[in-house]
Amino acid sequence: MQFKEKGKLIRGVGGLYEILLASGETPLSGQKITCRAKGTFRHEGLTPLVGDLVSVSFDEAALPKDGQGNPTPSADGGGIVIEEILPRKNALIRPPMANLDMLFITFAAAHPTPALETVDKLISIAEYNHIQPVIVIGKRDMSPAYAEELKNIYTVSGFPAFSLSASSGEGVAELRAFLQANMVGKTAAFAGASGVGKSTLLNTLFPFLSLQTGEISRRIARGRHTTRRVELYPLDHLPEAYIADTPGFSMLDFVRFDFFTRDDVVNTMREFLPYIGACRYKKCTHTREDGCAILEAVRAGTIPISRHQSYVSMFDALKNKHEWSKK
Repeated sequence: MQFKEKGKLIRGVGGLYEILLASGETPLSGQKITCRAKGTFRHEGLTPLVGDLVSVSFDEAALPKDGQGNPTPSADGGGIVIEEILPRKNALIRPPMANLDMLFITFAAAHPTPALETVDKLISIAEYNHIQPVIVIGKRDMSPAYAEELKNIYTVSGFPAFSLSASSGEGVAELRAFLQANMVGKTAAFAGASGVGKSTLLNTLFPFLSLQTGEISRRIARGRHTTRRVELYPLDHLPEAYIADTPGFSMLDFVRFDFFTRDDVVNTMREFLPYIGACRYKKCTHTREDGCAILEAVRAGTIPISRHQSYVSMFDALKNKHEWSKK
């Protein structure tokens, strides 16, 4: 007998996909299954992403049976196929995920020194895709004053921001309370550069994950990539809540990765929005013009200078990008 079931893609490795099926009335409802995608996806240029909602089909007769004769999913994905990727509300290239509600942008106050431009690029990518950015500053114990300064930059800019130390426990309770209050029915990822302590923090917040952690290389002061793939973990104590650890990275290339255009950038800076339309010149780029309301706010300290510097860097990187360069 043929069945169809919907589910959430929680892991993908080497053409095999793990799906957590919905609670329905098929023989596999509510189970975690392994399957493959139908071959036409490749010709259509489609790739299933972690976080996708999918529809799978299977023939009960083609599945292995347990001791009681009940059909069970096979480890090699045989007999079950992803037939359809349901419409996505968003999709990211890095981390490669779909249908995110929140992105916990994680960086360290020290060791490694934070690259705020990379942080701000991630924020803009999240904002453009209608994903709530949440700022998490780790390793507070190594530089408490700077951690507080960083937290203030993003709080003033309008983002939930947390300064904490996974090793000492300082500030972790506040982030845990935020998760408890905001994660029901949500899918979220922790993302940031290698070595900032994402996996360590996730283990502190959710001990059942038991994620592998690594050390910072003394020679190059960068973290080793202890997380090799994106994987979603259901949070059993919160209904329909999923959290993801993601591979670390050291940069984002706005020219190679087609996130958005230069005209979109200003609308991804939420603290700029009250000043748009108040500049002297109608076509103000908000980079260096006289009479720019945003620059006045930067000079007044209402908009943090590092945020404006990141905006200018993104704008300049994208200003020579044309439609033909996307093809």
